[in-house]
Amino acid sequence: MTEKGNGGPAPQRRSLADRLLQPAGPRRLLATSVFVDALGSGMFMSSSVLYFTRVVHLPMSQVAFGLFAGAMVGLAAGILGGKVADRWGARETQIGVMVSGTLFMACYLLVDSFWSYVLVSMLIGVVFAADKSSKAPLIRGIGGDEQAGFRAYLRASTNLAVALGALAAGVAIQFDTAPAYLALVIGRALSFAGCAVVLLRLPRLAPVPAPELSGRWEALRDRPYLAATVLNCLMSLHFAVPTFLLPLWIIDHTDAPRSMVSGVLILNTVLVITLQVVVSKNVDNTAAAGRSMRWAGIAVAAGLLLMLAAGRPSAWMSVALLLTATAVYTLGELWHSAAAMEYSYGLAAPHAQGQYSGVFGLGGGAAEALAPMVLGALALGLGQPGWYLLGGFFLVVGLISGPLVRWAVRTAPKRPVSSAPAA
Repeated sequence: MTEKGNGGPAPQRRSLADRLLQPAGPRRLLATSVFVDALGSGMFMSSSVLYFTRVVHLPMSQVAFGLFAGAMVGLAAGILGGKVADRWGARETQIGVMVSGTLFMACYLLVDSFWSYVLVSMLIGVVFAADKSSKAPLIRGIGGDEQAGFRAYLRASTNLAVALGALAAGVAIQFDTAPAYLALVIGRALSFAGCAVVLLRLPRLAPVPAPELSGRWEALRDRPYLAATVLNCLMSLHFAVPTFLLPLWIIDHTDAPRSMVSGVLILNTVLVITLQVVVSKNVDNTAAAGRSMRWAGIAVAAGLLLMLAAGRPSAWMSVALLLTATAVYTLGELWHSAAAMEYSYGLAAPHAQGQYSGVFGLGGGAAEALAPMVLGALALGLGQPGWYLLGGFFLVVGLISGPLVRWAVRTAPKRPVSSAPAA
């Protein structure tokens, strides 16, 4: 068949799979690995507390301590895991991390005391942190010339997988039996194993040669990168809004139905899945990341003020305001994620991407640990003035991020350049 009028060949129609999936080859394999990993993560995150309290019979205070211990150990392990990936190869390190995750997650099935739980939680914390930092060089090496789009695709697919995993966990939680919770733990272990199998099919990426004058821990001395890490840490406090602050606000301070807790989370997830690639499309340099952070600060601040306003009117008006607030806030989340991904990769030395990502993860981990305390003390503790303080804080961080990072880049000593070609 020919095109009407010019006799040329008709354009081939791409299948739905081709439009939704990455091109066949390394990028699709890596995306599949990330999806399987996130699917297991969604199952485990949504049910782990119930498993430890209802099956292992640990009190909530001990469960919280174990999770905190794992997170703290992971902060340091992330940098080390990234450095190993830079030195010995990201693919091999990732496979090792996935195999370790399989074994350590299976150990949760043997936990029968507080101290055995803490020990396994610390091992799992190392796996989670090393997974993120060792994956970064792999993403950079396989992403090719479409770095921003590929990273955005991975984040969108990760959110979809986490949501599907949470749905699977919801079925098990509905049964509320020991076998159901055990099945979720086993499912998480199998997701680690599945990732390892997929990664075995990836081609090996040779480590990028390091310049002769580069230091052993250069990421910790890189002024622009540290500036971006601190700013991202401050902005990342908002990630606890949809999962921590908003549910408590809806239930205790608005007349909206309790089902809105699930409604706003679903809306947030759907918007991230559908819009992340579009929002991140042109955020492919430091200047664009600065602009994206500015819009992120504006949108997050506006979303918080709309959430505050939902505490005053009638139930249906509260619902309308909460949905609008979530949509506005999620735009800020999308802009922030696009900027953070560009800072994390664009400012990093190519030969030390894993190490740099480990440092960047330190900021994200600190924000994750501090966010409930900060948001709770301000918004829930101070009331209306606290919401204004939070909104102003995120607005200021968004506005100053671009200028501060540009200043750090302009005034920092020049980074040594390797004469060897990148692999």
